[in-house]
Amino acid sequence: MTASPFDSVMLREHLSDPQAARLFSDASEIRAMLLAEGALAKAQGELGLIPETAARAIHRAAREVAIDPGALAAGTAATGVTAPAFVEAFRAAMGAPEHAAFIHHGATSQDIVDTALALRLRPFLELTDARLAAILAQLGQAAERWAELPMAARTRGQIATPTTLGARIAAWGAPLLRARARLAELRPRVLVISLAGASGTSAALGPRAEAVAQAMAAELGLGCPELPWHAGRDGLAELASALAIQTASLGKMGVDLALLGQSEVGELQAGQGGGSSTMPHKANPVGAETLIALARLTSRLSGAAQEAMLAAHERDGAAWTLEWLSLPQLCLASAAALRHAEALAGALRPDPARMRANMDATGGLMMAEAASFRLAQAMPRPKAQATVKAACKAAVAQGRPLAEMLAETEAGQGIDWAAELDPAAHLGQAPAIARRFAALAAG
Repeated sequence: MTASPFDSVMLREHLSDPQAARLFSDASEIRAMLLAEGALAKAQGELGLIPETAARAIHRAAREVAIDPGALAAGTAATGVTAPAFVEAFRAAMGAPEHAAFIHHGATSQDIVDTALALRLRPFLELTDARLAAILAQLGQAAERWAELPMAARTRGQIATPTTLGARIAAWGAPLLRARARLAELRPRVLVISLAGASGTSAALGPRAEAVAQAMAAELGLGCPELPWHAGRDGLAELASALAIQTASLGKMGVDLALLGQSEVGELQAGQGGGSSTMPHKANPVGAETLIALARLTSRLSGAAQEAMLAAHERDGAAWTLEWLSLPQLCLASAAALRHAEALAGALRPDPARMRANMDATGGLMMAEAASFRLAQAMPRPKAQATVKAACKAAVAQGRPLAEMLAETEAGQGIDWAAELDPAAHLGQAPAIARRFAALAAG
């Protein structure tokens, strides 16, 4: 196994995501840094900070030159950041020293690296939103389809009262609605350039610093921050937290799918399942298990991203490096979780007969709450609850249905308990919840 499963030829199709991985490659970072340098030069040329001929040449070269990532390794190891070696390589590749001298004018390494990150996060967030939308569409259709399919709700691992599969699906999907809203809200705080110079004061750019930043941002299609963010990493920490919450929401769906698909439960299957090397009968819940594992991983990676906020003074190499170690992996893990969740959401297979059998297996005990409310129509509620509790205890001890035990009580005589304890008659707001979610997901 490789040090990172995201780089493993064997594991990356399972635990990573090909589309997202392209955005977090060395080649992608270099391309984004070139675009940042080109936009900076163009802005400076338009404002007269560097010769316009040099600006045009740099802007054009930024779209044409190729830089080998391997050639930057030694320089990066020496400086602890890719930008110095990158700038040197860019100047050499440009082949016009009189123009290349103006590359990186007035910027610092962090400006270019952070702006390049924002450029790559933009398509990543677009990919994330598109996948969330696709998952919500599938879950919404499923919730509508099974809005009235009764099943047992379970609290603290035990059968509780009736609900519907549609309401259960709505519980998976509701956090994803909020996840989309959360990502939309944070985009303006994350997709911004950085151009604050050596110590965050833009001193080298002089009085035109703000104008340069605005022009550079416009060229790149990014926002222009009101204040420097070299050491203010709250935007990226917010992104990390949002991705971890989003992935945990998908992990919750994975937990439920794994439990509902257990052999002795068998109420809901999803996906194709994976085989065993020695047990031919098995169809392991690979997708659900992967969602759970990725949720646990992103939780820990998010914590590392929060720690990267502890940056000393105007720049902190240790905190910045921790961000590099955690954020890309978190992005890939969250993208992989979305991919697995989309596949599962589109392949849900309920077994209504097993759902009914599992409810019936309680002998009516799951309807104890409904029974107490029915008796409370003729007696004080505390007395009704005590009567039902005693009937439940007797039903367990004697191995008899709750309906029979209630019919033998003085208060329960003459009541059609079979009808009163029908789970389908006690779904509450479950169908409405399912349909409300379906409407929100479709909107």
